[in-house]
Amino acid sequence: MKKIILTGDRPTGKLHLGHYVGSLKRRVELQNSGEYDDIFIMIADAQALTDNFDNPDKIRDNIIEVALDYLSAGLDPSKVHIFIQSQLTALTELTFYYMNLVTVSRLERNPTVKAEIQMRNFETSIPAGFFTYPVSQTSDITAFKATTVPVGEDQLPMLEQAREIVRKFNSLYGETLVEPEALIPKNSVCSRLPGTDGKAKMSKSLGNCIYLSDSAEDVKKKVMSMYTDPNHIQISDPGQVEGNAVFTYLDAFCTDADFEKFCPEYKNLDEMKDHYRRGGLGDVKVKKLLINVLNQELDPIRARRAELEKDIPAVYQILKDGTDAAIKAANATLAEVKAAMRINYFEDEELISSQQARFNNK
Repeated sequence: MKKIILTGDRPTGKLHLGHYVGSLKRRVELQNSGEYDDIFIMIADAQALTDNFDNPDKIRDNIIEVALDYLSAGLDPSKVHIFIQSQLTALTELTFYYMNLVTVSRLERNPTVKAEIQMRNFETSIPAGFFTYPVSQTSDITAFKATTVPVGEDQLPMLEQAREIVRKFNSLYGETLVEPEALIPKNSVCSRLPGTDGKAKMSKSLGNCIYLSDSAEDVKKKVMSMYTDPNHIQISDPGQVEGNAVFTYLDAFCTDADFEKFCPEYKNLDEMKDHYRRGGLGDVKVKKLLINVLNQELDPIRARRAELEKDIPAVYQILKDGTDAAIKAANATLAEVKAAMRINYFEDEELISSQQARFNNK
C-alpha cells in the first residue's frame, strides 16, 4: 500500500508560529524524508466558509497568504500537491454519501466539535455545514486514500470519527476506503504553542500571534511585550519557568548551538532556567535571546516570501497544478466509491446488459 499524507489549513489569515512549529515545519521534514509516495496539502477554503459564510472575501484574500507562507517555509511543489479544497467537486459528493453513515447524536458527542461550537458561540444556532465538518473531513482524507494525517492531540476525536465512517463504509460495501492513522507532533510543546499573552493557544482571532511574515522589528516588539512571570518583579527575585510564555517559546525553538551564538554564558536552556528560578536573571535578557532565535528562524522564510511576492501569477499556477493533481486523485476514489455502492449506472456494462436481458425475457 502506498504511504500518503493529507494535511492542510483554513485560509482565515496569515500563518503564525503556532502553525509553523505545530505542523508546517514538520511537513517540510516529511516531504524531504522520502518516506511517502504522495503528500497532499489542502487550503481548506470550503471548510473555512462554514463559519465565515458572511465574509467570503476574507477567505478569498487569504488563500494567497497561506500559499505564500507554505512556499516560503519550504514546501516544494515538486514534492507535494498544494490544492484548494473548494475546487474539488468530488469532495462534496463523497461528503453527501458519508452523511448516511453517521448519526446526529454521534456528531454531537464529538469533543472537538463541541469545543469549536462553544468557542464560536454557535450553541444556539449551529450552521449545518460546520456541524457536519467531521464528515467533510472524512471525505478530504479518504479522497486521497491518506494513510497518515498529521494532527495535534486536540484533533484526535475528529480523526477517530473519520476512521469510524471508513469502517462503516467498508463493512457495508466492501474494502474500498483506507483507514488513516494519526501522526502526532514529536515535541509536545509544539502542539499547543501559547499566544504572546501566555493565556491561550496562539490564535489570529485573539491577536496574540507572531506571524511568519512579521518583520524583525515586529518580532522584537511582540517578544518584548510577552507575558512572563508576574511575580518576577526584580531581577533578584526567583522566577517561575512553568507557564512563562517566553520559556515555552525557547523550549520550542532554541538549541544548544543558539546559546553558543547568542548567549555563551549558558551552555543550554536548562542552565538558563535554573538561573531564572534562583533569581538574578532578568526577563529582558531572556527575551533578547528569544528575539535572536526567532529572527534567525524567520529570516530565510522572509527572504523566500519576498521573492515569491514578485510573481504572484506563478504562485497561483502552483496552486492550479496542485489542484489539478488533487482533482485527478479524488475523482478516481469517487469512481471506486460509486462502484462499491453500485450507483455507477452508466459505467456498469453488466448492469445495462442484465437489464436488457430482463426486458427481453418479459
